[in-house]
Amino acid sequence: MKHSSTFKAIDRRITSWMSTYGITLLRISLGIVFLWFGVLKFFPGASAAMQLATKTISAISFGIIKPGVSIILLATLETLIGLGLISGKFLRITLFLLFMQMVGTITPLFLFPNETFNSVPFLPTLEGQYIIKNIVLISAGIVIGSTVRKN
Repeated sequence: MKHSSTFKAIDRRITSWMSTYGITLLRISLGIVFLWFGVLKFFPGASAAMQLATKTISAISFGIIKPGVSIILLATLETLIGLGLISGKFLRITLFLLFMQMVGTITPLFLFPNETFNSVPFLPTLEGQYIIKNIVLISAGIVIGSTVRKN
């Protein structure tokens, strides 16, 4: 009996801590990911996604935005999203930018399936896996977005 009540007390404290700090930690960790990946794009060759990203932006802008410009725009966007998430400031705008960026991020799955899949849709390439994992980032953004009215 004593073990059961001790377990319940510990469980209550842990879940209370998670409830208190979980969303904040999620927001900051998501911000770190965006900031890190964004900053990498400022350095030629440092980002594994750079070539596919610039090719995608060129395709969706019908060639108007050239790779040299698009990578700076994308790097700036991701860095701003990261800073917004880490600081917790301007969350509605930050999350809007995050979701718009994510729409662009999944686009290569449809525009360039031969580069994102070895066998569509079951065997993604490394680039495809890189894109597909963004489902988690989108979900994290949704969870964080559910809190904006509480602040």
